[in-house]
Amino acid sequence: MTFNFDLPIDRHSTASTKWDKYAGRDILPFWVADSDFASPPCVIEALHARADHGVFGYTDPSPRLNLVIVDHLAQQYGWQVEPGWLLWLPGLVAALNVVARAFCQPGQQVITATPVYPPFLTAPIYQGREVLRLPLRESAGHWQWDLDALDTSDLSRAKVLSLCSPHNPVGRVWTVAELEALAERAQRHDWILCSDEIHCGLILDAGKAHRPIASLSPEIADRSITLMSASKTFNLPGLGCAFAVVPSPALRTALKRAAAGIVSRVNAMGFAATEAAYRDGASWQSALIDYLRGNRDLVMDALGSIPALRVFPVEATYLAWIDARGIGQNNPHAFFEAAGVGLSDGAEFGAPGFVRLNFGCTRALLRDGLERMRKAVVR
Repeated sequence: MTFNFDLPIDRHSTASTKWDKYAGRDILPFWVADSDFASPPCVIEALHARADHGVFGYTDPSPRLNLVIVDHLAQQYGWQVEPGWLLWLPGLVAALNVVARAFCQPGQQVITATPVYPPFLTAPIYQGREVLRLPLRESAGHWQWDLDALDTSDLSRAKVLSLCSPHNPVGRVWTVAELEALAERAQRHDWILCSDEIHCGLILDAGKAHRPIASLSPEIADRSITLMSASKTFNLPGLGCAFAVVPSPALRTALKRAAAGIVSRVNAMGFAATEAAYRDGASWQSALIDYLRGNRDLVMDALGSIPALRVFPVEATYLAWIDARGIGQNNPHAFFEAAGVGLSDGAEFGAPGFVRLNFGCTRALLRDGLERMRKAVVR
């Protein structure tokens, strides 16, 4: 079966968060991390079948769905998990909040590395906890955790190490050695490891592979909470369905207690779509990754030739991280909006002067946006 990712789908008048932000203005949206592609046919068929049933009562994850997840993790990552380790959630942002609530007391800290997906920075604050920010270290376009800075920081109030893997927004696929180094420190300091792996199905570099940090060893698994969802890979974020893999019974109990009364149930459509995506969506996913590689290469070619911009290699995700400090603007985000290109503001990720570009769109739209950026910078 072939899939046409070049087919434009009009998302106006659909209450799209991404597109309605700029309704009535000539600004192309490349900001929030959802893609403009229709979900796989298998997902759409599953949703039609569930709708045809006609009853939409409270719904629990079926044993069949749990087994689909277990099989998927085993086949993709060689990770053997038990169905009872799965906790279903309406989204990973809720999970980041619950983790901070469950494993930190007020005045204690969650460690994370910036730049990073904004809820990593806001979730602990919303729960009355604190964030210890460690800037990633960049050298020759290669981003990595600054372990020296981690080791010399005051860690007396740290309780959780929060990892984004693959990393949003810098696009890194962490190596096994890098994961082992973080895991060793988590063991040494007795931290909980919370790993957001929502982009793990979007590895673009053929020579790289995602490794769940919890799969390193039973000891690491016992202190790990791994967050996953089909939402980014298969474009399902509006269906509100995610899961945590939590091998430790004690950690599962703590999470359930922290979530009680504040985290809503997953809906029936989210369960149906997730099951179909992981069970039958592999060929679509493979075709999507091929298309995204082409889009990534287009971004690198178009922006990499502009001296005032630095665009970093994207090993995974459909998000390009761009250093725009060279254009001489105090607010690059506003500058590009004025040029008709809506990007994510790096300040929200902890990195003012940077912007993030979502290339999960048709190539024609991407070319238009990149040309607008070029004209704005190269005068």
